[in-house]
Amino acid sequence: MTMADLNTRVSNHLQHIYPALNSADIQQLALSLITTMRLEPEQVHAGRQQQIWDQRDVYLITYADSIKSAADEMPLQTLQTFLCQHLKGSISGVHVLPFFPWSSDDGFAVSDYNTVHPALGNWQDIEALAGDFKLMADLVVNHCSASHTWFQQFITGQSPGKDYFYTADPALDLSAVTRPRTSELLQSVPTADGTRHVWCTFGHDQVDFDFRNPDVLLEFVRIIRLYLDHQIRVFRLDAVAFIWKEPGGNCLNLLQTHEIVRLLRALIEHADTEALIITETNIPKRENLSYFGNANEAHSIYNFSLPPLLVFTLLNGNCRHIKNWLMSMPPAQLGTFYFNFIASHDGIGLRPAEGLLSDQEIESLLAGIERSGGRISWRATSALERRPYEINVSLWDALACTLEDQSGAPDAWQLQRFICAHAILLALEGVPAFYIHSLLATGNDEARLAQSGHNRHINRHQWSQSELNRLLEDNNSHHARVLAALKSLIAIRQQQPAFHPNATQFTLHLGDGIFAFWRQSINREQSIFALNNISLQTHHIPLSDINLIDTEDWYDLVSGQHVALDDQEIVLAPYQTVWLSNRRPDTSGSTSAGSSKAADDN
Repeated sequence: MTMADLNTRVSNHLQHIYPALNSADIQQLALSLITTMRLEPEQVHAGRQQQIWDQRDVYLITYADSIKSAADEMPLQTLQTFLCQHLKGSISGVHVLPFFPWSSDDGFAVSDYNTVHPALGNWQDIEALAGDFKLMADLVVNHCSASHTWFQQFITGQSPGKDYFYTADPALDLSAVTRPRTSELLQSVPTADGTRHVWCTFGHDQVDFDFRNPDVLLEFVRIIRLYLDHQIRVFRLDAVAFIWKEPGGNCLNLLQTHEIVRLLRALIEHADTEALIITETNIPKRENLSYFGNANEAHSIYNFSLPPLLVFTLLNGNCRHIKNWLMSMPPAQLGTFYFNFIASHDGIGLRPAEGLLSDQEIESLLAGIERSGGRISWRATSALERRPYEINVSLWDALACTLEDQSGAPDAWQLQRFICAHAILLALEGVPAFYIHSLLATGNDEARLAQSGHNRHINRHQWSQSELNRLLEDNNSHHARVLAALKSLIAIRQQQPAFHPNATQFTLHLGDGIFAFWRQSINREQSIFALNNISLQTHHIPLSDINLIDTEDWYDLVSGQHVALDDQEIVLAPYQTVWLSNRRPDTSGSTSAGSSKAADDN
């Protein structure tokens, strides 16, 4: 692709975003964006790169200070030491949640996009971490902190910030606006130009940008270029669904929003062919899928329906809903992939469960989680009524017992249920991501919740490095047992071409107690039948129901055992997972027929 081709592509996106601009202004803006990204003719790549992910890709989600050292060491350095000591080879990428100076929301109210928070480390620490793992960082694109220099300029009427923020007349009917919070949408702010009402989707310390001003777009392209210079290669577009506003509607997922994502992809992938965009859109399935575009928008989308559905399935002992959901999910187009997760720094979102679980089932789930010590956060609907927005709980405690257990106390199957959840995560189409507190089986942090009063802090524990090391060295602790079990499953996954993020997937029908699906490698040489008992009952599965090819030998990759077809059935204990494969597992770190990315892509 030539520079002229890139200019045409960028200009086409800009025409859809800013139709009021004339051709000359569009061309000048396109040139400014390309210049800001420092794209030279010899640096312009073909774009829409070939897949640069495979079954070996596994991400970790963590705050920079999730593990804190008592020594005089920056948290980013402590994190890198921990990851290299315990997870090198198990994870390929790490999403370090906002590590910039901030004023609230644990980093998502950014007060300076250009620096690393001095309490966490510096850019050299970020680059060092990026030398060991693919580094994902948040591009907090919808809003910034009210303490940011730009917003202070807005208040005093100085450039450039005076025109960077979205304001609206409070007399407008804004009741249709979709929001994840219950605070007032508009904040009254005294400025040099009089009182103005600033749009605040997430809260009054997080003021929304006005992307109708092209200079705001240019600012974020400058930020992207800075992050690329510091070796960040995966960009998580935080809250991107909200960035364009049109009063009178729901102000969510508007056409200009999608066009901006496509524009950013065009610039990013031409700057670095291995850079990726992942959109964070905590919304119902159909709207979420739209961020793939025509394989020209996000490289990946968060699979937000998976956490509430999988947690409900394991607590309810019935896979009917998650099975119906899986059958309705289209395969990701080549060049895109699902970003699968069960837990994160945020809660378990409930909007993605809308239409998948009934109101009664959601109420049952909420009651069960509250018995296990969890909390519920709320949002404002279009009618300004409260509805549950997310569940705040550690995944370890969320899976402590079934919904039928009215005690809420951990039962004898908590560990097996927890491992089963992640075995499903690892086998599904897409790239799996583990929240650090899931890998470590961290429980609810009641003390931090009580101290801050913020529900999300219940699942944002900060470990003492010495205490964590002591627990992980104790093979009898559930923390050590979980980490060892999950690392073992990850190692198995990484050897299987059938677990490539874009390998074929079909849902199997083996009853409501068995969540099962079939994966087949892109070159069709390996098949894996992932069978998961999601209930408290033992299940006997006739091999004839699975339709194993009887001319091949079959093995359970999890146990390493050969499966004799004349056994007639497989018996699954409660929460047991079996990965039936036509490839023999061996002890050399690969399947007998090989598992290289090159072989799988041929």
